[in-house]
Amino acid sequence: QVRLVESGGGLVQPGGSLRLSCAASGISFSIDTMAWYRQALGKQRELVAIITNGGSRNYADFVEGRFTIGRIGTTVRLQMNSLKPEDTAVYYCNVIGATRSVYWGQGTQVTVSS
Repeated sequence: QVRLVESGGGLVQPGGSLRLSCAASGISFSIDTMAWYRQALGKQRELVAIITNGGSRNYADFVEGRFTIGRIGTTVRLQMNSLKPEDTAVYYCNVIGATRSVYWGQGTQVTVSS
């Protein structure tokens, strides 16, 4: 059974940094992409960053060079710098397998506030 466990969320002041981590277990298939999404209160879930099996990375426009996604094996991380209050959201890890199966983590809360 595939399980994605996120960690690293918390409360940080504007301009601060956090590093999110997502450890995937039970993976017995080839992974196409690993990604981070976020969902702010009252808003739809949106893509933050994605990394392909080949190592290509793409970021949402709002990232503006502040975040970096990286992957080692079945762990994906999101380094977030220069955080803004509007980055406050629940951040979700996402994995898509080669068979187009989709998996989600339970989410980790990121709050940016002074």
